[in-house]
Amino acid sequence: MPAINLPVDPYNIIITGVGGQGNVMASRVVGSMLSRKGLSVTIGETFGASQRGGSVMSHLRISHTPHWSPQIPKGRCHLAISLEPSEAIRILAHFGNPEIKVLCNTRPVHAIGVISGEKDYPDLDRIRSWIGELSAACWFLDATEKAMALGNPILGNIIMIGAAAAVSGLPMNGSDFEAIVSDRMPVDKLALNQKAFDLGIDLVRSYQK
Repeated sequence: MPAINLPVDPYNIIITGVGGQGNVMASRVVGSMLSRKGLSVTIGETFGASQRGGSVMSHLRISHTPHWSPQIPKGRCHLAISLEPSEAIRILAHFGNPEIKVLCNTRPVHAIGVISGEKDYPDLDRIRSWIGELSAACWFLDATEKAMALGNPILGNIIMIGAAAAVSGLPMNGSDFEAIVSDRMPVDKLALNQKAFDLGIDLVRSYQK
């Protein structure tokens, strides 16, 4: 297998969202795609009240060597993939740095406190502004809406994986994705998931701020 060049070693990714968005599955798919290329991938996960819409965070450390802790050090994340807008702010506050890239799904998931009126949810324009100020590059993608158009909102996580393949500089492509999901999903779901992955790539390539 030819040598693989990483943008930096280790390359640190955080995938964040809330319970029910498929955060853990997304981290497993990304990790498997990269392991397939011969890279070492260490995954560490933090679960809040995941069954009640609480925060879920997956740390992925991609390297040529297997000696890294699963916990990304403070301020050392290279790519944040946020399945929920406000969760991106949480990542940037603890793991951000001037070089971080951010992929952010624009569909909010309101906690019970927000639904009940006890707490406020920040306006999306404010979130966009904050993320823009705290990152080197950011993409705001309507992944949930696009997934709903495909027939299933959970495909938003697959769309975001495709987007990550387009911006990370890591060796992830459609063939890698197909090879991994073909072992995990029924045959009748493969084509739709492949379409979602490809759509994520296309959204980044056509992105306009």
